[in-house]
Amino acid sequence: MDHGTRELAATGRGVLVTGASRGIGRAIATAFAEQGDRVAVHCTVRGPDAERTLAELPGEGHVLVAGDLADPARVEALAAEAEEALGGIDVLVNNAAVMVAHPLPTTSYADWQAAWQHTAAVNLFGAANLAYCAARRMIDGGREGRIVNIGSRGAFRGEPDHPAYGATKAALHALGQSLAVSLAPHAIAVASVAPGFVATERVAGRLEEEEGERIRAQSPFGRVGTPQEIAAAVLHLASPAARWSSGAVLDVNGASYLRT
Repeated sequence: MDHGTRELAATGRGVLVTGASRGIGRAIATAFAEQGDRVAVHCTVRGPDAERTLAELPGEGHVLVAGDLADPARVEALAAEAEEALGGIDVLVNNAAVMVAHPLPTTSYADWQAAWQHTAAVNLFGAANLAYCAARRMIDGGREGRIVNIGSRGAFRGEPDHPAYGATKAALHALGQSLAVSLAPHAIAVASVAPGFVATERVAGRLEEEEGERIRAQSPFGRVGTPQEIAAAVLHLASPAARWSSGAVLDVNGASYLRT
């Protein structure tokens, strides 16, 4: 590592978390703030929820950044805004994602195309563009950095009703591994987390219905994951101690799906 590179501190870092309005993103933002980091809370449309996340973060120096990740120009601008507000980006967490139902047997061709285009624009191209913008700022600033992508168990086990979601999450895992090799000479480590089913506001209704029992039975623990458990994995992969885990895809699914 170049002697001019600033060492990654355990606390006091600038952290950009996309899709941090609620759920997993909110838990991740909170976990970083609790250990003394400054957090840029990103949202696309859930402004009030994002404001709540921001207001509840412990510590100081946090900021709200908004923008459509499907818009490359806006991605570049929000990266610049986050860098200026935080005093630099040390950690990027690509958490934001969309999940549009489009099972092939019952979806029209027009709706099929729309689902794929929208999902890929946010889940893959948005994450790739933001990783580029954040990593270039880390490199130009001589900052040792971390990028953590939030993938999915669905990248491995399949998503029959949401095939674009499963495919883009698999691509996100592959992107992370490519960047891990590319960015290692610049002291930037890249890893991914592949959660299983997680109890968030978006899926609360499904867990309360009859389907909930089947979902919980997927894990031998008899339950689903919590946003805080995913945040703990992200916190580890973003830590100074996890540099040697660069390129890893960490399954966090309660043994609900075991891959070889």
